[in-house]
This record gives sequence, C-alpha cells and structure tokens, in this order.
Amino acid sequence: MSRFAKFAWGLLAYNLLVIAWGAYVRASGSGAGCGAHWPLCNGEMLPREPGVEMLVELSHRVTSGLSLVFGLALAIAAHRTHPRGSLVRRGAWASFGFVGAEALIGAGLVLFELVAHDKSMKRALSMALHLTNTFFLLAALTLTAFWASGGGRVAVRRQGVLAWSLGLAVVGVLLLGMSGAVTALGDTLFPARSVADGIAQELSGGAHLFVRLRLLHPVIATLVAVLVLLASTLSRLLRPTPHVRTLSRLVSLFVLAQMIAGIVNVALLAPIPMQLVHLLLADSVWISLVLLAASALRAPDASPARDPAWVPADAY
Repeated sequence: MSRFAKFAWGLLAYNLLVIAWGAYVRASGSGAGCGAHWPLCNGEMLPREPGVEMLVELSHRVTSGLSLVFGLALAIAAHRTHPRGSLVRRGAWASFGFVGAEALIGAGLVLFELVAHDKSMKRALSMALHLTNTFFLLAALTLTAFWASGGGRVAVRRQGVLAWSLGLAVVGVLLLGMSGAVTALGDTLFPARSVADGIAQELSGGAHLFVRLRLLHPVIATLVAVLVLLASTLSRLLRPTPHVRTLSRLVSLFVLAQMIAGIVNVALLAPIPMQLVHLLLADSVWISLVLLAASALRAPDASPARDPAWVPADAY
C-alpha cells in the first residue's frame, strides 16, 4: 500500500474520531461553550478562564480545524502523486470540499445559536443537513482510499438488480442516519426518567416532534436493516469474489451490531457512551456499504475469460 493510501485511510479514521467528539459536544450540551462566536471562543483566541463546556467545544473546533488542514494536504498530495483525471484526485478534492462544508455548517450552528437547548425545527433541519454532509465526507474519503489502494472504477450500467438494490440500500442508510440525528437530539433535549416515562412522552398528544420521532426511528431502522441485508446477500451471490464476500459479511455484521446497540440504547435511556457507540456503528455500516458497492459495481476491466467473476447483473 502506498504512503498516500495509508494517509487516506488514516484520515478516514481521524475523521471518525472528530465526528464522535462532535456528537459528544451535542450530547453533553456543550455546543454553546464558546457563545455565539466563531471562529473565536467568546471573542477570544485563547480564553483565559475556560470552563468545562468551553474546553469541550474549543477542543472540537481545534480537531475540526486540523481535519480541514489534513483534507487540504490530502488533495495536494493526490494532485502531486496521481495523473490528471485520476479518480484519486477527484475523490481527494471532493473530500476537502465536504470538510469545508462541515466547517461552514458548524459555524452556522454556532452563529445562529442552534445549539445547547434550542428546540426549533431549524435545528432539526440543520442536524439532518449536518449528518448528510458527514456521510458524503466519509464516502468521499472512503472512495479516495479505496481507489488509492488499487480499487477500480464504479459502473452502474448493465448491473441490473444489483445496482438497484445497492442504490436503495445507500439511500436508505442515508435517510436512516438523518432520522437518527434528529432522534439523538430529542434524547438530549427531552430525556426520559425511565422506559415507561419515555413511552408516555412519545404517546402524549402534545409531544414535540423530536419525541414522536423516537417511535418512528426504530421502524425505519428495521426496514433499512432488511434492505441492506438483502443487498449485501445479493452482492455476495452475484459477485462471488473473495473481496466482495468479505465486505458483504462485514456489512451484515455491522448492521446486526447496530440493531443490538439501538435496543440497548433505548433500554438504557440513551446514555452518552451508548449514543457514541450507536453513532460509530452507523458510520461503520455506511463506510462498509460504500466499499461493498464500489467493489461489487466495479467496471469490468477484462474479458470474461480473464475476469470470470464479472457477469452482467441484468443477466439474472
């Protein structure tokens, strides 16, 4: 594996840590730790008497800023080490663009005070947008590392049912992540004292939308889990290469682990550690699904005699 590929995989892992820390900022109510100031913290570059919430928010800004720097370094390195028109170049610059968008969304949350205990619909929409951009960032970083490690071009034509199943699975996981982001916000803003209390909140006629979504999210999760497992199984059957089989099993494992974590999260009333585990498993499902789709839908680069594993999926 080249040094660039190792850097790309390492940057993907680093961004997972930044995302988890950002979730901790939200779950701990530290989003307003620096006030309505950005990029300064309470109007200062280095606060002289920082509190705990301020330190949490400030550390997240620092790690996010480093992610932007590393993203630029990845794009420049791709430009220097890969030829014009390379998929690696495109993926690296797309990754940098999504990192920049992450910074802008984070700044907007702070400047418009959509943090801490804000319960507005604008905050819900911003959380869904934030999650969508985060997933796009992870997908761009994953594909950049995949291509830098020797992965081939993705082709959708003549892939038939396989392309449709994987496409629907990707869209389903994205929508599930959006609903999960708002549900997690509801757990933070409207904590339940017990499972019975949580159910009473959800069934109450005057319940906030964030609370009502706690009933809908498990239903969406179950439907999407079935869709992803079907797409994973179909990939393993139609593209029986060792790499696809391994990724297919990995996707299934992460989906099942995520379902168990979701049940535990509900049973324990969404403590912060379980929220972080739930989020990282969601990210793992997304990354492994992107890798599975890229591997199963790769463009044929050899004749059937040289590449017997590749058969047009629409033949089925």
